[in-house]
Amino acid sequence: MFIKRELQEKIEVRLTAGKAVLLFGPRRVGKTMLIGEILRKFPERKLVMNGEDSTTLALLSDRSIANYSNLLNNIDLLVIDEAQSIPDIGKILKLIVDEIPGIKVIASGSSSFDLLNKTGEPLTGRSYSFRLFPISQTELSLTENRLETMRNLETRLVYGSYPEVINMSDNILRKEYLTELVNAYLFKDLLSLDGIRNAGKLRDLLALLAYQIGNEVSLTELGSQLGLSKNTVEKYLDLLSKVFIIHRMGGYSSNLRKEITKNAKWYFYDNGIRNSLTGNFNPLSIRQDVGQLWENYIIAERMKQKHYRSELTGFYFWRTYDGQEIDLVETNADSVNAFEFKWKEKKVKVPGGWQKAYPQAEFTVIHPENYLNWIL
Repeated sequence: MFIKRELQEKIEVRLTAGKAVLLFGPRRVGKTMLIGEILRKFPERKLVMNGEDSTTLALLSDRSIANYSNLLNNIDLLVIDEAQSIPDIGKILKLIVDEIPGIKVIASGSSSFDLLNKTGEPLTGRSYSFRLFPISQTELSLTENRLETMRNLETRLVYGSYPEVINMSDNILRKEYLTELVNAYLFKDLLSLDGIRNAGKLRDLLALLAYQIGNEVSLTELGSQLGLSKNTVEKYLDLLSKVFIIHRMGGYSSNLRKEITKNAKWYFYDNGIRNSLTGNFNPLSIRQDVGQLWENYIIAERMKQKHYRSELTGFYFWRTYDGQEIDLVETNADSVNAFEFKWKEKKVKVPGGWQKAYPQAEFTVIHPENYLNWIL
């Protein structure tokens, strides 16, 4: 089943000379397929390269205008997949977009290029950046009706939304695929870094986080459990964020002394990855962590929605020292809104401390009966 990605038209519009389109996202999330659809509609001459191919590395290693002019003679669109594997990729792309007249460029990678200290300054003002997530419910809504979506909700809470998982009809195959994905691909980019030697520690760290969805995380406690320093834990978390496995949510505050902001919460971009790390693919009816699955899933879907719509939104949790809390606080230029996530629909009272501090903020409970209107 072909699923059109929301980013396709946004990328096509931004394919212009003198700019590079940078497409980031975890491995196996569909970047290559998305680029293939863009190429299929692109009528002009194109050159496709892969950063993990030795020939590509050799052709790009001579960083000179003469070399790139010769390589890209009569080429209108250059595509470099797995660009994070190419040394000095930022400087290479800068030289190409600056010096090759009329060239359009797409570079994709399974980690932020600055993970390996390869761009940052070189492409300032010369690029458009996009992030591709696992399939969003908005994208799926083009291929299924609401009844089908509700029937598929449990599968997505347990097995996630990676493209190949979505297209599988057998849960045994889904489990095998996710297990292989975690074992073979999840840490591939990180283990190429100097000083990152132990995939076991990375996996153990992620497993600890997987059990703490919705809870504040102490770096000191994580370090103690793993036999790592607090600074090493912090470094690993930053790197795991840059390969799009997890994302951080800080505490919201308007500087009231009773609000907690020191610790953070960590969520996974995909429930299937989270469940693979815990080794639990059991159905919801016999699970004790349904609330965590629901919270992780719904936050990921909301993030996809906001990113694909180019809406600048801050995501936070809120808690006070006396135990009042809210699952999600969203901020934008002119509003602050609060959301609570419940697997079972029920009335939830607005915390008194929140209502007093932020009387203008809306408060909404998101549950399976109303979530589609919130994420579509």
